[in-house]
Amino acid sequence: MRLLVTRPAAEAEVTAEQLRTLGHAPIVCPLLIVQPQPGFAVDLDGVQALLFTSAAAARAFAAASSERRLPVVTVGDATAEVARALRFQRVRSAAGDGDDLVVLVSDSLDPAAGALLHVSGADVADVGTGLAAAGFEYRRVIGYAAVAATALPRPAAAAIRAGAFDGVLFFSPRTATTFVRLLQQAGLTGRCRDADAFCLSQAVADAAGALPWRSTRTAAAPNQAALLALLPVPGT
Repeated sequence: MRLLVTRPAAEAEVTAEQLRTLGHAPIVCPLLIVQPQPGFAVDLDGVQALLFTSAAAARAFAAASSERRLPVVTVGDATAEVARALRFQRVRSAAGDGDDLVVLVSDSLDPAAGALLHVSGADVADVGTGLAAAGFEYRRVIGYAAVAATALPRPAAAAIRAGAFDGVLFFSPRTATTFVRLLQQAGLTGRCRDADAFCLSQAVADAAGALPWRSTRTAAAPNQAALLALLPVPGT
């Protein structure tokens, strides 16, 4: 399948390589542009563990601090892989969403051992409420901002205009909303009638649902493996 990958550029390239391995033809279409947070710094005093809810957060922390020994809990496996590649030594993945991260932290860490430092973007799902309810001291620092694209990347726009795509991978409601807006602005919404939307969660599918897709498919679990499992096997 010819598939648009709408993740931020660094993550999209990783997903694109996996798609090639599976026999698909990816078209990288980053709709969120990751920008460093000016003056970003971290205070690790009293911190027992780090929380990363995106690969961009792991990269932002790694650029700001040489600390790699503190335990790291990530929201998903892809972020965990990035953290390990950045040489964090003790990484665990919740393999899901923010709720799964809260459960993993609550089951594996002791509130009395110190604070949790959550490195995130400016826009992020709330995990602090659940962790505070479990007795943890929760701190959040913004390491980057993800800015919505104002136009479709040229290769993606060309493929959409030509009808030379079979589906789109959506990983977040914000990305799906941005895609909908940009197609509406470009007058290209009708091009989706012969394409499928592959969505990480029902919230993502709801956001993508403003377009007239051939079909909308939702992953059984909110992780990339489950999303890719929705794709047909090439040649079948």
